[in-house]
Amino acid sequence: MASLASGPDGRKRRVSYFYEPYISDGMESQQIRTTHKLIRSYYLLRYMDIIRPRAAHHSDFTKFHSPEYISFLRSVTPESARLKTATDPSFKRFNLDAWDSPVFSGLFPYCRLYAGGSISAAEKLNRHEADIAINWSGGMHRAKIDKACGFGYVNDVVLGILELLNVFKRVLYIDIGYYHGEAVQEAFHKTDRVMTVSFHNSEVDQKRGDITDYGVGKGEYYSLNAPLKNGLDDASFATLFVPIIQKAMEVYQPEAIVLLCGPDSLSGDALGKFNLSVKGHGACLGYIRSFNVPLLLLGGQGHTLGNVARCWCYETGVAVGKELNDDCPMIADDDCFAPSYKLHFEPNPMENLNTDGDIAKIKKTLLKQLSQVIHAPSVQFQDTPPISQVTEAEEEDMETR
Repeated sequence: MASLASGPDGRKRRVSYFYEPYISDGMESQQIRTTHKLIRSYYLLRYMDIIRPRAAHHSDFTKFHSPEYISFLRSVTPESARLKTATDPSFKRFNLDAWDSPVFSGLFPYCRLYAGGSISAAEKLNRHEADIAINWSGGMHRAKIDKACGFGYVNDVVLGILELLNVFKRVLYIDIGYYHGEAVQEAFHKTDRVMTVSFHNSEVDQKRGDITDYGVGKGEYYSLNAPLKNGLDDASFATLFVPIIQKAMEVYQPEAIVLLCGPDSLSGDALGKFNLSVKGHGACLGYIRSFNVPLLLLGGQGHTLGNVARCWCYETGVAVGKELNDDCPMIADDDCFAPSYKLHFEPNPMENLNTDGDIAKIKKTLLKQLSQVIHAPSVQFQDTPPISQVTEAEEEDMETR
């Protein structure tokens, strides 16, 4: 059983922390290792169960992804990419010739590990062995059924939610990253078993993510989108986040929650242009935690190493109910935390393009959409998104290649 941790609300939490020390090289794995080092330096490991996740199998992937795409991911190498990118249409078809989805050594084992972490964490919640399960290596919310996108190759978010749906009738997915996780919304926009709520940048060219994009058919009004402008600060975000989530919890009454804590919405991110502080970002988790609903925490992505580690370490503290000191001398030899070597940093002096009127308009629209939701819809367990099936023989063949 997971360790007991009590938070500011006085309720105890059993927290499980999924960590794989031998995850492949790359930007994301460096973030995970640096985050883990910082978490360890704050002695937070003593308040959690530390679990090495199982690697995901072919049959796990094909619950959402196409078998052909997964087979290609398994076989591709940097050498084949160099030789065949110009001649093999599969690279363009699967988007593996893009700058944000490069082929690197150990790509498929990396996918198996970060996706396995999210699936394992969901399984832990399903067995009621934890109240909060953390996989900071997960959160690749943009990977599509048969296409890589945004440094995501397989969509562990969708796979984790599908696992939760085996036990929980209704799952609420909340995304506070800078980019819209369109692939997660696309996976569930026709069902009422999953409600997706995304707070994201409005200026990135996405097919989905407009406030008028709220689901279809049985999933109508179960996809909520808050497109926000650059410079979003803590105060504006809290003004919007709290009433929307409070209403979603009230009308939808989810049995489990998935929160994607994308640190690219932090101030100073190399690509994102929001202006949230670590405390403002973590306050979202603190609010969600207060509902005492089984909670899966996923990392998402960020592009400034020190800030990513700060964010996920601080939010690990929130998860276990521990307030962290701003000073941490054990990280003083790590240049990514220079020049302050503090846990927190001041947001940039940038203009918040989200006016009070903008925030009020978004809030009014989303609350109106939520008013259309059937109160705690009674759903059937067979009402899940269609999945691709793989035979046992195919599974055995994939695992032994």
